Amino acid sequence: MNDFQIPLLQAIIIAFLLSTLLNYIIFKYSQNINLVKNQKEKRLSNKLIPPFGGIACSLAFLVSTRLIGKADEDFVLIGIFAVIVSLLGVFDDIFNLKWYIKLVFQILLVAYPLYTLKLFINLEALLGLDSNNYVNYIASTIWIILIINSVNFIDNMDGLAVVVAGSICLQIAFLSNYLNQYKLTDISLLLLATTIGFLIFNFPPAKLYLGDSGSLFIGYCLGFISIVFNWTPVGDTIYTSAINPMLLFFMIPLLDFLIVVSERIKKGISPTTGGTDHISHRLLALNFSEKKVLLTFLIYSIVCFVLILFTILNNNLFGYGCLFVLIAFFAFTFIKVKDLKILD
Repeated sequence: MNDFQIPLLQAIIIAFLLSTLLNYIIFKYSQNINLVKNQKEKRLSNKLIPPFGGIACSLAFLVSTRLIGKADEDFVLIGIFAVIVSLLGVFDDIFNLKWYIKLVFQILLVAYPLYTLKLFINLEALLGLDSNNYVNYIASTIWIILIINSVNFIDNMDGLAVVVAGSICLQIAFLSNYLNQYKLTDISLLLLATTIGFLIFNFPPAKLYLGDSGSLFIGYCLGFISIVFNWTPVGDTIYTSAINPMLLFFMIPLLDFLIVVSERIKKGISPTTGGTDHISHRLLALNFSEKKVLLTFLIYSIVCFVLILFTILNNNLFGYGCLFVLIAFFAFTFIKVKDLKILD
């Protein structure tokens, strides 16, 4: 345990400043030592931009969590493996690892902490399905890997992954604080602060990319936070204690992931192949600017969050109505986005 602690607000400021400083250093020196990779297969721009912003985010996050004394044994182990995941992303950014190699490492780096810490999604409680712990572990591993790769997929335009991940962090912080799960509130706010420090360099036009080192790290942290989160409703709500609203917070990256993967499979294209067929690219094809796309995603996140809150906090006709609107909202988006023109 860490005996040294500082107030949360100070830790948030330090996380932001440290992330900003480290990203600046990486921005300057990654070009000088020729570690810039051409990412035109994934990005619209042909500019050579350093894809190592995730290294700064992971280091700033880990330092800041130690400062508030919240790094108990569970979070220390998860943090260590999150850094390893980030390093896996660094190797991928430099050497372009095969997709199956990354997947094997992701499975190992997710499954071991889950099994060691006895963390899992309870399918029996969640869906009413008969399940044992091994089935729950497998489902939890699949869920976190899905979140990791969804965040990785959404990192396809300047600033987008940070806006989406940042909005998820805010939603988690709000609800976990409401449910008195202050450790998760603190962790979520610190992760948000580190991503905002990076956004300074990633806002369009980007000077620095998150890279797989960052998208894998953020997805890994958010995936484990969603498992650790304990949904215990306050008062009488539409859900029992079984249903975890955390699953709803990830609908935007999951929506993009499902649209892209389903369309590529339908066309006989490998889902791991880079392309300009994401939701963001389809909006750009409608003559949206990159900043307008970011604003669209932010507004979409806010609308979804409001609907989620109304749904989970009201055990009445209004709550059910919000749930229906939320499901219809996602279904409508899925159908309409698939019909949009793909950016050439």
